[in-house]
Amino acid sequence: MADRTGAILVTGPARSGKSEWAERLAADSGRPVLYVATAREDPDDADWSARISAHRARRPSDWETLCVPTELEVEIRAHAESNACLLIDSLGTWVANLLELDDETWQMRVERLLSSLAHCSAPVILVAEETGWGVIPAYPIGRQFRDRLGGLTRRLGPCCSAVYLAAGGHVLDLARLGTPLD
Repeated sequence: MADRTGAILVTGPARSGKSEWAERLAADSGRPVLYVATAREDPDDADWSARISAHRARRPSDWETLCVPTELEVEIRAHAESNACLLIDSLGTWVANLLELDDETWQMRVERLLSSLAHCSAPVILVAEETGWGVIPAYPIGRQFRDRLGGLTRRLGPCCSAVYLAAGGHVLDLARLGTPLD
């Protein structure tokens, strides 16, 4: 089993409430919150812009926001000794931003992310989408995204002190209720 970090993983399907749950956990931490957004803004995509605006509108005004589309490991290390709670939303977008990487480079990035979390004393809350509950994507890039994100969350889960699943209007603590896989 992997060494546990103080990180918390919140996962679930689209529109499940995972970001809202992660935001509640961050607010309840009693610490200043550093919101680490992985999304890249696209002024030509009105729907994407509306989603980003909705996330911003929910956050308290005193939360600092950093836009970090690809260098999560660097940002976690930079704030490893911080008094702030780091809320990273979302790993799915981070994976999508790095799809052009070959498999070896991708695995190195995953290892760097896991290492940065293992060496971080600041609380970290990670939001990740569940994508593998539907049909197998018909295109290679879709399968690559699904497999990389699924593999990443499987690697993260055993390292986290808590793993929550948001689905059907409820949140389950998987680390407490579930049995870890080897």
